[in-house]
Formats: sequence, C-alpha cells, structure tokens
Amino acid sequence: MTIQSLHPQEAVIAVKGASLPFSDYADLPDAACQARIAAAKQTLGQRVVILGHHYQRDDVIQHADFTGDSLKLSRSAAASAAEYIVFCGVHFMAEVADILSRPDQTAILPDLAAGCSMADMANLAKVRRCWRELAEALDPDEAVTPVTYINSSADLKAFCGEHGGIVCTSSNAQKILQWAFDRREKVLFFPDQHLGRNTGYKMGIPLEDMVLWDFDQPLGGLTPDQIRRAKIILWKGLCSVHQMFNPQQIRRFREQTPDGLVIAHPECSFDVCQLSDYVGSTEYIIKTIADSPPGAHWLVGTELHLVSRLAERFKAENKTVRFMASTVCMCSTMARIDPPHLAWVLDNLAAGHVVNAIKVPPQEAELARVALNRMLDAS
Repeated sequence: MTIQSLHPQEAVIAVKGASLPFSDYADLPDAACQARIAAAKQTLGQRVVILGHHYQRDDVIQHADFTGDSLKLSRSAAASAAEYIVFCGVHFMAEVADILSRPDQTAILPDLAAGCSMADMANLAKVRRCWRELAEALDPDEAVTPVTYINSSADLKAFCGEHGGIVCTSSNAQKILQWAFDRREKVLFFPDQHLGRNTGYKMGIPLEDMVLWDFDQPLGGLTPDQIRRAKIILWKGLCSVHQMFNPQQIRRFREQTPDGLVIAHPECSFDVCQLSDYVGSTEYIIKTIADSPPGAHWLVGTELHLVSRLAERFKAENKTVRFMASTVCMCSTMARIDPPHLAWVLDNLAAGHVVNAIKVPPQEAELARVALNRMLDAS
C-alpha cells in the first residue's frame, strides 16, 4: 500500500493491511516526515518509546522520549510501559535494549544498516581464535578475564558471560577493570584499545604492561613471553570518529585560548587524553561543561552532533563550546537513522506491523545478560 498524501498537513496514518514499504518513504520531504512521525507518535501513545543516543542527528533526536548513552537508554526503556522500543542509535544498542527489556517489549532499529565500525572490528570468530591462541602462552580461563566495551555485538557479550567476563561502559571502565583484576591477573579488553589503555594508565598500569593484540596476525603479533608479562591485552580496535582528534588541535587551541579548557572522550588516543584537562564519557562531558562557570571556553573531543548541541545549549551562559577537529567528523553509521526511516517504522507500528525488530537468540541473550548483570552489580 502506498502513502495517500505527502503533504505535511495530511499526514494520514496507514490503515491495517500489508506492511508499508520503505520505498514509499525514501524521498519524502523533511516536513512530511516530521508530520508523519508526530502523527504516528500521537496514535501510538504510550505503546511506543523512542530512544535517541547523544550522537544522533538533530532532526531525529527531537522526537526522542529519552536521550543519553546506550545503557542508560536501554534501562529507561525497560522500565517504561512501552510495548515497542524504537532505538535511534546503532545495532549493538538495539541488541542491549532487547536483552534488558521485558518479554512483552520489542526492540526496533529504524535502519538495519546502522552499525558501528568499532564494534565490527571484533567479531566472535576473531575473539574465539584469540582465546585459543592465548592458550599457547597460558590458560586463559585461569589467567585472563575478558572485558568487552558495551560497544560490541551481543555474541561478544555472551562470550564474556560464558568465560567469567564482564561488560563495561566508558563511565564505569575503571571499576570494571578492578573487578576483573580481583578475579584474574590479566584482562583481554575489546574492541576499543584506547578506552582500555587510557583506563589502565589511569589505574597506574604502565604502558609497557599493556600490549596490542593485532587480530590479523598469528598470536596477535605477540610472543608468548609478551603475553605472559602483560597486564592488559588490548584489542586493535578504535572509533573512527574519535581517532580524528590529535594533539596539534589541542596545542593550537591553547595558543589561541590560554584560559580555555579541553575535555575528551576516553575513546580518543592516549596522547589526546593526556593533553586534556578532563576525560570522560558523554554524560560526564555534558555535566562538566554544564557545571562550569559562565564565560568558560571549551574544546571538546567527541562526536559533532553532541558538541553542536552543547554549543547551542550554553550560548546563553556565554560559554563557547568548540569541536576539536577542523573537519566535519560525525558518526556516519548512526546518521543512517533519518526521518524517513523513523516515519516508516512508526507508521507501520500504527498500522499494526513490526518492521526491523531486533531479537537476540535466547541462549546468547542469557549469557550476555550474565555479563551485563555482573557489570551492573559491580558498578
């Protein structure tokens, strides 16, 4: 069935019947999309909750019932009365929402192509091979705690659940690493090397005690002796957004703004974090800038959409919030969630059809839940 009208004042919700194809929405003008989203939300009422990650584009996040980091959003949705959880984020976030939600709730990702390049750098086959190869140097189930950043697929969370491991976020990484070291002498940290390195160094672990596992090389490109001497084995993964920031950008800012402050996300490189005044999660970045005095000048190393919203939000307090990179640097995969996809998903829900449901297999979800619950208990 096709849409009867594309005029924003005539945003008619589809009647029940065959599910609406996305092709009817792909070229819908923005005003028409926004009107259809608003109309569908009104029709669905409390049956649907829309989650908007901090890095989401403005024309989508304006419709969110909750905004925040991925774990916070999933927990908010699970506590809501909603039947449908529409996650305007990326694939692993919708998986977490499915794992933590009630059986009567359905998690939906408006565009299944919205993935995470960092999460894709560690897949189950590569991690299993790593675990087998570590056995050439030691007994990993006795000596190594696997820790996965929440920015990873559900099957890697399940791997950690199965092998005595745990999940971490950028907010609680230090507590989680301490939990891991209390149980075993070493940590295998994936998929983001920078969060692992920055957190380990903050805990007093020397850089030489953290080795990089190159998943394209036999034994990770390491020797058995290097593995045995290491405290943290870091996966060779990174965030394509946060790798764009560099020390030169910070030095230039300090020359131009001597009284300015620099804040960076721990997914940034070690050198960037060492030169920053503050390092923390997106929630930490927001709170730190919010708590700063009027007239403060900030250079921020995280995703562009969030930085732009912070600049607008604190303009009235005479605070300047600048993006660290000189070039446009946004989460391109998250940007795949656009108004046409959101309108399409909501119109189908209003017509009685679920499209793009995210369902983690039961056994995988159970093991992933073990690792997630260990994190929630530890932090």
